[in-house]
Amino acid sequence: MGSHRRIVLVAIAGALIISTSAPLVRLADVAPATSAFFRCAYAVPPMVVLAWLERRRLGPLPRRAVAVAWAAGLLFALDLLFWHHAIAYVGAGLATVLGNLQAFIVAFAAWALFRERPSGRLMVACPVVFAGVALISGVFDSAAYGSDPVMGVLAGAATSVSYAGFLLLMKGASQRAAGPLAHATALAAVVIAALSPVFGGADLTPSWPAHGWLLVLALGPQVLGWSLITYTLPKQPAALTALLLLVQPLTTVALSAATLGERPSPLQLAGCAVIVLGVLYGSRGAQPARTEDEQDAQVPKTSTV
Repeated sequence: MGSHRRIVLVAIAGALIISTSAPLVRLADVAPATSAFFRCAYAVPPMVVLAWLERRRLGPLPRRAVAVAWAAGLLFALDLLFWHHAIAYVGAGLATVLGNLQAFIVAFAAWALFRERPSGRLMVACPVVFAGVALISGVFDSAAYGSDPVMGVLAGAATSVSYAGFLLLMKGASQRAAGPLAHATALAAVVIAALSPVFGGADLTPSWPAHGWLLVLALGPQVLGWSLITYTLPKQPAALTALLLLVQPLTTVALSAATLGERPSPLQLAGCAVIVLGVLYGSRGAQPARTEDEQDAQVPKTSTV
């Protein structure tokens, strides 16, 4: 359990770091496709270095793992393109909440794909967390926040589907962290550049200080935050990782209020508290994912005479 708690803490640390993504996107003040592209492009060089160091220790990444990482990169590109548009429609805080509805898709997809049956606590925590998400979204408030809440909800829903697929593929890619993430990030940059005309176009020559904010976005949330999260994916149930990532909207709402003037209502603040309680309850009930060797060790061996 001590090792499990450390993995949970690493995942939470990664979620807290990526919670700065949406405020940094707003501070950069560029087109959604522009921020999505540079977030990945600036992250590729340091990710390649980390992948090279990992390769020196563990050897080349298997071809299957590379192929799965590329598929994950395609979904990550769609995730970023939809999500950065959602930020423009409903603000940094609410867009982050909408994008994190992936927890429920991941929980049941992992049950089907990886036979990770959700624990009792996790099953109880999911609707609790969903209630918190609903409160944060402002659906019970008299006035919806954002320039186009309807488009924001649609973009957020598309983000959640893409995000869930990305997490599941990254979990199945390999037991490694840096190599698969480097491949996924590099491919995402290429896909975003190719699809940018469909998503409003990308400006490949943004001026300062936009470049500075985009560089922080790449090195902080993309490199450091996602490296921590990718490290934890093979070591715990996918559903638990998805649930822990719901700490992200809680922090993003607070950061958006402090840096961007986005003021959550009392109901939204209550939703933040509900999410924290749900995450704490659900994480106590989940166990770390076991390797094949560990699973074999659980099988009783018959003695021979």
